[in-house]
Amino acid sequence: MLPALCSLFTALSCVSGVTVVTQKPPVLTLTRGQTATMDCNLGTVVNSARWYKQVPGGVPQHVLRNYHEWDAPKYGSGFSSPKFTSTHSSKSDYKLIINAALPAPVLTVLPPSSEELKSKKGTLVCLASDVAGGFADVRWLVSGNSVTSGVITGSAQQQANKKFTLTSYLTIDSCEWENDKVITCEVSAAGKTASVKINKSECSE
Repeated sequence: MLPALCSLFTALSCVSGVTVVTQKPPVLTLTRGQTATMDCNLGTVVNSARWYKQVPGGVPQHVLRNYHEWDAPKYGSGFSSPKFTSTHSSKSDYKLIINAALPAPVLTVLPPSSEELKSKKGTLVCLASDVAGGFADVRWLVSGNSVTSGVITGSAQQQANKKFTLTSYLTIDSCEWENDKVITCEVSAAGKTASVKINKSECSE
């Protein structure tokens, strides 16, 4: 038996010989920051419900799949809780919840080691945790100016809470650190941005 499908943005009335799959509401309009909730009824089918996201001109992306016997939904690549969740009230009634209000990532920036600074270079480490969605934009700034040279950012790793952690490195000339320049790590994910500033005098206090 084929799995039942529901769309994020349009009602999918998939008529087969035995059932009609419908999504309510067929159109949902929200303002930024609101939580979206959509219901999917599988008709007479007892099966899992799948939701897909498709933007105009794009291909469908698998968001999640839920089944009434599971403890939690199974997510497609790039989608995770708590941004996307799903519940069920019966074997054929499922709900998709898109949470708009997600917290910003948690950042920690570590200064360069004194030993490394003796080699005329210094590496700062930005540790980002609780990153929603698994995708993040990392920026480093020196004295307010964005820099890309000397930046290495690793791949996101999933945490136990379904959010992600990642690490980014910035290598600078030791004179920039010794001259007390303010260095900023900025991480943006799921519409939320967090930043942490660090400089030598602050670390010496």
